[in-house]
Amino acid sequence: MNSKKTCYVTTPIYYASGNVHIGNSYSTIVCDCFARYNRLKGNDTFYLTGMDEHGLKIEEAAKKQGITPIGLVDKVALETSNLWKNLKITNDDFIRTSEERHSKVVQDIFETLLKNGDIYLGSYEGDYCVSCEAFFTKTQITEEGICPDCGKPLRRVKEESYFLNLKKYSDKLLKFIDDNPDFIQPESRKNEVVSFIKSGLEDLCVSRTSFTWGIKVPSNPKHVIYVWIDALSNYITALGYGSKDDSKYQKYWANGDEVVHVIGKDILRFHAVYWPIMLMALNVPIKFKLYVHGWYLMKDGKMSKSRGNMVYPMEVASRYGLDALRYYLISQMPLGNDALFSYDRFLEKFNTDLANDLGNLVSRTVAMINKYFGGKVSKPKENLLPFDKEIEDLLALTIDKYHESFSTFRFQNGLIQIWELISRANKYIDETEPWVLAKDPSKIDVLGDVMYHLYEVIRNIAYMVAPVMPDGSEKICDYLKTKADFNMLGYGKVESGEVIEKCDALFKRLDIEAELKYQEEKLEEKEPKEVFKDEITIEDFGKLDLRVGEVLEAKKLEKSDKLLVMKIKIGSSVRQVVSGISKFYTPEEMVGKHVVVVANLKSAMLRGVESQGMILAASTEDKLEVIEVGLPSNSKVS
Repeated sequence: MNSKKTCYVTTPIYYASGNVHIGNSYSTIVCDCFARYNRLKGNDTFYLTGMDEHGLKIEEAAKKQGITPIGLVDKVALETSNLWKNLKITNDDFIRTSEERHSKVVQDIFETLLKNGDIYLGSYEGDYCVSCEAFFTKTQITEEGICPDCGKPLRRVKEESYFLNLKKYSDKLLKFIDDNPDFIQPESRKNEVVSFIKSGLEDLCVSRTSFTWGIKVPSNPKHVIYVWIDALSNYITALGYGSKDDSKYQKYWANGDEVVHVIGKDILRFHAVYWPIMLMALNVPIKFKLYVHGWYLMKDGKMSKSRGNMVYPMEVASRYGLDALRYYLISQMPLGNDALFSYDRFLEKFNTDLANDLGNLVSRTVAMINKYFGGKVSKPKENLLPFDKEIEDLLALTIDKYHESFSTFRFQNGLIQIWELISRANKYIDETEPWVLAKDPSKIDVLGDVMYHLYEVIRNIAYMVAPVMPDGSEKICDYLKTKADFNMLGYGKVESGEVIEKCDALFKRLDIEAELKYQEEKLEEKEPKEVFKDEITIEDFGKLDLRVGEVLEAKKLEKSDKLLVMKIKIGSSVRQVVSGISKFYTPEEMVGKHVVVVANLKSAMLRGVESQGMILAASTEDKLEVIEVGLPSNSKVS
């Protein structure tokens, strides 16, 4: 345990578009677990997380809120960094792509790739998803023109762009993956990447001209450096790559022992294809391993604001404790697969695993050591019971499997092994019956043997759960008057031990029925109590003629801050519609959208301009979104 290796672990940098829910906080928590584990091993560990702050989505979101993009991302970055502090995340740095230390180096990276011929100027026309910030080929999208990832309507975009020459490095990347079989884990994700590369890579669009919120291309400033070069570079810019002081880059990357990128499956190809190709083009060594995890799903599918099924980490941690949240999230997700979050499952695991299994083992043992030996234990000269060797062997096996699992991001496997040991220790109490031994003065040495074995098992458990449950581990160590030390893992490492006189319950059992009721009531409170207009009949609704229309032209109405005048094609006819959406959409953003039009609305004069219909939109007090559909013009809406 005295090896002083370097370990650099990173989360994906999160997009600055809203609050972090437990699905994407999983990445940060599991990386924190890995960083804590490596520090306990004695490794020189650097842990990075941060925010991806540029792009059209941020620009549009800021505009809708009436603030500047930097004002929006400053707010989100502060909220997110505060969340990580509250969750006791031990990151060493928090990189923001709007920082000069990042943006200046990204510009240098872009110009280097351009100079070397790995980036070239061309033009691009394709189907673009604002939400995902990605272009999609015709084979990837549905017939209705819907984004295959998020299900939102795509926009047809044509503009001059710079491209990263992926084709040039395709064979080299395949060889690298073949030479480094553990580069992408689990193997199912590696196979997915290999298949994607072999299907034929298209050169990657790496600049945009349709928005301004981003890092400018120095040699052609009408272009903004697109998200993938900008965001992916954070892993080395945060270490000082390309700056005057690159000592961290040299230490943790160029000459480092272990570099780990942890990502969700939805951004696999960007990290497994685009990022290593960028590094190849820059002659930067590909030092990282890629660990790809699944999603945390709810019973009704993926978490999303539109479904109203978001669960936020502090909602769980503030009521049930940080350790309970961290334990559940880490213990329930096998590497590469999805996992389910539900309160009934969470509460069940809280009671069985934490309160019953671990909590009772600790409290019973501390109480018995105090009762029978005045709070002290000593190492016996020899084992006095047949069960002793069995539990010692299981402890040794658990420690080996623990290291094997935690060092390769198989945390669920490691926790399963620890809980097998906890279960065996509880069974050991039932087998040895200390309360019976205590009644026979001639069995005092046997009783001491039992108490020492239990002390040692719990001491080792406290050390091993420290990366996952830092608060609980510290409490157990306090109860045993020790401190987590991986050099002391193993049976018999202490000659004598001592416990405090009385310990509080680690985890108090929950009334599951009452807690489920609380969560249901809380969910109902979140749902807005709407006041609806008077009821109408089906005949009333049938009078509406709702059609899909394509916006051909749009312009602001003179002397109006709110109104846009649009030419909308419905079938073979083109009509003029005036809509009060100018604070939320520019004329350019509206052109090409397929919107829902009330086609049989009586025409009206607005500010002296005729409006021959109305488009449908959804709104809150400070936001508005036009309803878009992926169907052709003149399609009926019912």
